[in-house]
Amino acid sequence: MATRSERFPSSKEQPGRELQVHGSARLAATLLAAGLVDVVRLALAPTLVGTGRVLFPQLPSAVGLELTEQSRTASGLLLEYQVTGAAPVQDYAGVTGLA
Repeated sequence: MATRSERFPSSKEQPGRELQVHGSARLAATLLAAGLVDVVRLALAPTLVGTGRVLFPQLPSAVGLELTEQSRTASGLLLEYQVTGAAPVQDYAGVTGLA
């Protein structure tokens, strides 16, 4: 049986506009894990609720992201990241006092 990336190897090379995923973290995680995602755009509308949910719990490993664009809206932030491959695991540079 063919893997997802084998079934869709030329999706990124086809002409046309970009493919966007809205509201499906499971589909987005599947596409990320298959290496079919170049850019991640997140719209953040912060709310303090005391607990949280992992955005992409199905990813088999951490995905590296590089912030390429940011803008502020009336209700939050729009962030655009370039997918860089495997994420390095380390402390946040310049952040102290989180313990």
